[in-house]
Amino acid sequence: MNISTFRAFKSHNYRLYFAGQSVSLIGTWMQKTAVSWVVYSLTHSKLMLGVTLFATMFPSFLLSFLGGIAADRYNRYKLLLITQIVSMIQAVLLTVLIFFRHYNVWEVLALSVLLGIINAFDVPARQSLVFEMVDDKKDLPNALALNSSMVNLSRLIGPAIAGLAIEKLGEDVCFGLNALSFVAVIISLLLMKLPKLEAKKKAKNVLTELREGLIYIKQTPSIGFVLMMLATISLFVLPFSTLIPVYAKDIFHGTASTFGMIDSAIGLGAFSGAIFLASLKPGTNLRKILAINTFVFGAGLVLFSHTTYYPLALIFAAIGAFGMMSQITISNTIIQTTVDPTMRGRVISFYAMAFFGMQPLGGLLVGWISQQIDVQNTVMAEGMIALLIGVMHIRFLHRNKLKAKAATLVVKQPAEVAVQA
Repeated sequence: MNISTFRAFKSHNYRLYFAGQSVSLIGTWMQKTAVSWVVYSLTHSKLMLGVTLFATMFPSFLLSFLGGIAADRYNRYKLLLITQIVSMIQAVLLTVLIFFRHYNVWEVLALSVLLGIINAFDVPARQSLVFEMVDDKKDLPNALALNSSMVNLSRLIGPAIAGLAIEKLGEDVCFGLNALSFVAVIISLLLMKLPKLEAKKKAKNVLTELREGLIYIKQTPSIGFVLMMLATISLFVLPFSTLIPVYAKDIFHGTASTFGMIDSAIGLGAFSGAIFLASLKPGTNLRKILAINTFVFGAGLVLFSHTTYYPLALIFAAIGAFGMMSQITISNTIIQTTVDPTMRGRVISFYAMAFFGMQPLGGLLVGWISQQIDVQNTVMAEGMIALLIGVMHIRFLHRNKLKAKAATLVVKQPAEVAVQA
């Protein structure tokens, strides 16, 4: 790690954004941990953990294309400010519900659905706005990697605090602190000084703009492949996290603190992966790093799956999470740095659909499969699928290398003919 690791901090607006989001995301991870623990404690159902993930993320899948179109049509800054305020209201409602102790699982799930709807508009606006926050666009990959480090540092801290808070103070404290944390990000947004550029409303209807986005992705194979691989890994591999409460409670015979520690180990690995990505020099072959880290992700899950020695399991979870980080961060970076600016919001919405949409379906699938072949075999199978996806990345890189070599030969041949003439 060196000074260049934090070069995006030269931008005033990005520094504000990073500071506000850092506080808010700790609260977000506290809430996520508490929701999973509440649901599993009430139902003792692995399938319900998948349903919880589905309730939070599937609405984002259904509505992300609308969020992407809104991010391209309207002022992204104002849209983000609105989503953060509404997210704070959702957290307050969840706090009140848990505080009075008379609640059912369906009520928690209903508020999770509300959060998923909010995120459908929040993610495209937030990711698109990061581009505008960075003064020197060469620092954009660094800013996106630092974003990931922020998310995963909060994942390291949030669950650990949540585990202690649940045991000592109760679940409602986690939700209340999350509601309070939104104040930081709202203040940071209000202090920003962004160019006064209003996105123009377009005469085209929503379906036309959505079709344009699909055509653009189809005509840009480098982006299409990244989205397809992200969707695949989100469906079959990333939902391993829904089974962590089962490991904590049934395999390691622990408490909420055990759950928080495993989640924090995953956060530590992912944070390390994000810092590694932020430290890469400009011009590094990100697709090669993505391929290698997909293998790291798969190997980590395979090793973690059947490890019953708790400290060793934490190490393997961190290794897997190190590789996992590239799936999200590099995919986002490739899209952000290569996409046509007029398509940014829509393409990011497809990125969000691939990430948020496949995970809830995968959560249901993984929850059901784990009841058939047990949790440990399910996680091992997910690791093996990640290894196969790594092979697909290598094949794609090899194919592109051959195409580039062929193109070079085509250019050289006319030149040689001209010399001979």
